[in-house]
Amino acid sequence: MGRRVGIVCPYSWDVPGGVQQHVGDLAEALIAMGHHVSVLAPVGDPEHPTPSYLVSAGRPVPVRYNGSVARVRFGPRASARVRRWIAEGDFDVVHVHEPAAPSLSLLTCWSADGPIVATFHTSNPRSRAMSATSTALRSAMEKVNARIAVSEAARRTLVEHVGGDAVLIPNGVSVRRFAHAEPLSGWPGEGGSIGFLGRLDEPRKGLGVLLEAFTHLAPRRPGLRLLVAGPGHPDLSGVPQELRDRVVLLGRLDDADKVRAYHCADLFCAPNLGGESFGIVLTEAMASGAAIVASDIPAFDAVLNGGEAGELFRVGDAEHLAERAAALLDDPDRRAELSRAARAAVRAYDWDTVAADIAHVYETVLAGNGPLTTVVPYRRGERP
Repeated sequence: MGRRVGIVCPYSWDVPGGVQQHVGDLAEALIAMGHHVSVLAPVGDPEHPTPSYLVSAGRPVPVRYNGSVARVRFGPRASARVRRWIAEGDFDVVHVHEPAAPSLSLLTCWSADGPIVATFHTSNPRSRAMSATSTALRSAMEKVNARIAVSEAARRTLVEHVGGDAVLIPNGVSVRRFAHAEPLSGWPGEGGSIGFLGRLDEPRKGLGVLLEAFTHLAPRRPGLRLLVAGPGHPDLSGVPQELRDRVVLLGRLDDADKVRAYHCADLFCAPNLGGESFGIVLTEAMASGAAIVASDIPAFDAVLNGGEAGELFRVGDAEHLAERAAALLDDPDRRAELSRAARAAVRAYDWDTVAADIAHVYETVLAGNGPLTTVVPYRRGERP
């Protein structure tokens, strides 16, 4: 039987981000399973194309959160919009994301009377924002029937700042969507290429580390190019002038071209410095069959199975990245081996599996089998 599910995305829908991607993919997976889904989210650009299931909560405002700038909606008007959405939706269950942020999700926890499921994405053991809102958050958490964490790092952050526990269900990826695509015109090309996808002006995404590594690699590899995709304006001041034309900036890509971009490079790099609880960009690259080199932050180490599905380098160490990248660029057999391992490992994160696990949490809550707030996390394939 299809359920009426209300999902709350705290961050602006028209700005790319892991939580927005997760919410959109989850909504589509649940709809494909026969559920009726409505998503409430801020929308900054009224001209931005939105899916039929999305309900705008109005324009967001930027606030500093978790080492980044989050575009959220809060306050009395937002609260009234939340109450109206809940009343009109007549939901069987409401699923909020990142309720620790001062956002629509927190307002929804305070306003909703029915079953509530909360998913935590943030990994930040020193989160001042979560500590500052812990009292308000605890009052909201008292109304939550089930907690989900997308990674062990996110679960640990929740436990340390709020208390209690959570079911561990990772982010999902549509494996079929990324598995096959024609590369963008002119790629990969001769001489080798390295790809990057992320927000270009956000330091924790690590593009600066990759650019520094590129300056080590490029002089000895005349044909090597760096393909950089994502919103924002990167700082190229550290790249010698004679190398800058080999740094190709694609800007923000639509969904179709993003898939094609993953198939463009000989090597995909995720040089993030921290603050990542999972690594959606990694699972997308894995589903594309990319050979991956990534920083050894805990979230990436976990997704790449400790280096089995992608090479790891010391976080923030541009020279170590250059060393690992050079070895992979020179070894097509190793890249093919990593590609096969990535495609195999990513199957555990396919949305067919992840959405079924989340729907099972909904049904457990609706059946009245007790609150899922202190459940020991389970391994993939097991039910909570």
